[in-house]
Amino acid sequence: MTAATPNSGAAPRAGRSRHWSTIGEVTCVWGVWCLYFLYRIFGRTLFRIVVYPVVTYYWATHPLARRSSLDFLARVQQTAGTIGTTPGWRHTLRHLFSFADTLLDKLLAIGGRYRFGNVVREGNEVLLEQIARGQGGIIMTAHMGCLELCRVLANQRHGMRLTVLVHTHHAERFNRILSRIDPKSGVQLYQVDDISPATALELTAKVQAGEFVAIAGDRAPAHGGRAVRVPFMGAPARFPVGPYVLAALMRCPLYAMGCVRQADGHLLRFTELSHAVVLPRANREAALTALATSYAAWLQALVAQSPYDWFNFYDFWADDPVQTGRQGAPQA
Repeated sequence: MTAATPNSGAAPRAGRSRHWSTIGEVTCVWGVWCLYFLYRIFGRTLFRIVVYPVVTYYWATHPLARRSSLDFLARVQQTAGTIGTTPGWRHTLRHLFSFADTLLDKLLAIGGRYRFGNVVREGNEVLLEQIARGQGGIIMTAHMGCLELCRVLANQRHGMRLTVLVHTHHAERFNRILSRIDPKSGVQLYQVDDISPATALELTAKVQAGEFVAIAGDRAPAHGGRAVRVPFMGAPARFPVGPYVLAALMRCPLYAMGCVRQADGHLLRFTELSHAVVLPRANREAALTALATSYAAWLQALVAQSPYDWFNFYDFWADDPVQTGRQGAPQA
């Protein structure tokens, strides 16, 4: 069985495709709990043996996930060469298996059973300095790696208060599982479909009180929300402008955080994208595009380092995603 690289070396596919917000969550609650307790009793090796046929079945029955994975991996190979060869069906299966393995890490992190000594942090001094000043900010995240590690480490760090913005109804069942594992978590999940003026005012109050707000910076918003197209993996892709607008409104620093596997653990990498976001009226669009370009370049370098930790299983480079219809896809 073989799979061809789409469009001759991952050339961008123009046209309309499914928007990520229309792709429903595929979380079997009882199945997740069974696999979690299987790990608790027998360890990760048996967990992987059992989960492999589950992932293979999903891979075989969800062509959108297969196509999206192959397209992404081909672009990584073309731009960075870190796949090592022309990606095929085995690479897409490995990609989905990496996602399943990360789901276990999420559960272990929230449950306090992850080996936190295996977490390497780079660039976190910028956040520590802001915490020491009693000030907050916005942290742009991405759908990659085990970001729950940051949520847990925030609980362990005195003075670190974190609110995570999540898309309403997306990964809702999985988030409920995480809440059951750690009901006393000081990290708040703030579910929103769109950031209204009232929501912006509430989040501004949190940041002014010294809290941090985490928001995904790698998925263009639903319901016609604003986005700009900037280079990413060799082709223009849509990135949201909401984080930059919020940072300008709140007059606070804007940070980026990403997570990838490293050796037997994970790497959490932080950077300060802008100490003060300014959006002049005269060239607001250009300023937003410059900020998104900077973030996309930073994200590309991290993704290229560990491509199987990228979990956007939809056509990320689509020109004009369609907002209707739902099809199950894994949610990070």
